[in-house]
Amino acid sequence: MKKAQLIQEVATKAGVSKQDAEKVINATISTVTEALSQKKTVSFIGFGTFSTAERAARTTRVPGTDRTVDVEATTVVKFKVGKNLKESVANK
Repeated sequence: MKKAQLIQEVATKAGVSKQDAEKVINATISTVTEALSQKKTVSFIGFGTFSTAERAARTTRVPGTDRTVDVEATTVVKFKVGKNLKESVANK
C-alpha cells in the first residue's frame, strides 16, 4: 500500500476529507521520526513499538570476494510487533 492509498483508506474509515487525513498522517510520521531521532521509544498498544538501537563499528566481508570493509557505528530503528497485529496477520 502506498501513502496515497493509506490516506484514502484513513479518510474513508474516519469519515474525514483526504486533506485532513493527509495532515494527520504527515503529523504522525513527523512526530514519530522526531521522537526516534531523540532516541525515545514510541508505542502503539496492540500494534507495536518503535525504538532505536546502537550498532557497533565492525569489519565485514563483501560476498563473493575476499575484500573486507569497515562499517562505521550507527543508530538503527527497530520495530517490535504488538500482540493484536501479530494475531491479526497470523489469522488471515
